[in-house]
Amino acid sequence: MVKASYTVALTGAGMSAESGIPTFRGPGGLWTKKGEPDIRIYETFLDDPKSWWGSRLWPTDPDTAAFSEALESARPNPGHYALAGLESAGLIQYVVTQNVDNLHRVAASVRLAEIHGNRFKLRCINCVARFERDEVSTDKLPPRCPHCQGLLKGDGVMFGEPIPRDVLETSTEQALLCDCMLLIGTSALVCPAAGLPATAQRHGAFLIEINPLETALSIICDMVVRAPSGEALPRLLDRARAMREDLAGGR
Repeated sequence: MVKASYTVALTGAGMSAESGIPTFRGPGGLWTKKGEPDIRIYETFLDDPKSWWGSRLWPTDPDTAAFSEALESARPNPGHYALAGLESAGLIQYVVTQNVDNLHRVAASVRLAEIHGNRFKLRCINCVARFERDEVSTDKLPPRCPHCQGLLKGDGVMFGEPIPRDVLETSTEQALLCDCMLLIGTSALVCPAAGLPATAQRHGAFLIEINPLETALSIICDMVVRAPSGEALPRLLDRARAMREDLAGGR
């Protein structure tokens, strides 16, 4: 990785789980308990956005409310901070995350694509502009985009909703640019993110999986680290810094 010219990290729910956020499909996950969401959720939102906004602002389902509370209270773990440190040191050029929890941003990652959106932001479905939640009034529902008057929704991508074009293009571009990709805490089950490692590998990238569990990606990876990201990434940061210093000293 130290010798790579362009490294991209792809992160998934395993990183969030280490910060106390339940997974969707894992043991005890929200969808494990309640079943997979209706694939027509986005269509339902478009049909009645006012009702969706009402359920978002005043959730009544206890499991959904508990999940929301976990997201609100979660804090970055050592893996998030180590990734931000790797970026700051110039050892990682971009992070593509499937997580919506905002923890990479809180940990100070800068070059970041949130392919499934950010739960703490709102997005216009027309012009794709994004806003912090407190930037937009919800006194009148549904709220409208201050730029184009388009319909606003949570930035998190719903079932049946296309991935926003800007973040999809960025994620694909990063997969094509990198010569090393770290696959961190992701089971690689959800497209289009699931296809990014194969895209990177077809263009010559070295794949490194960091995950305590075997996944569908394990068999195609060039290197596998069986450890949680909160343990592996700080060690990787320390070793990468030391190796870079050694390489610089040998010039």
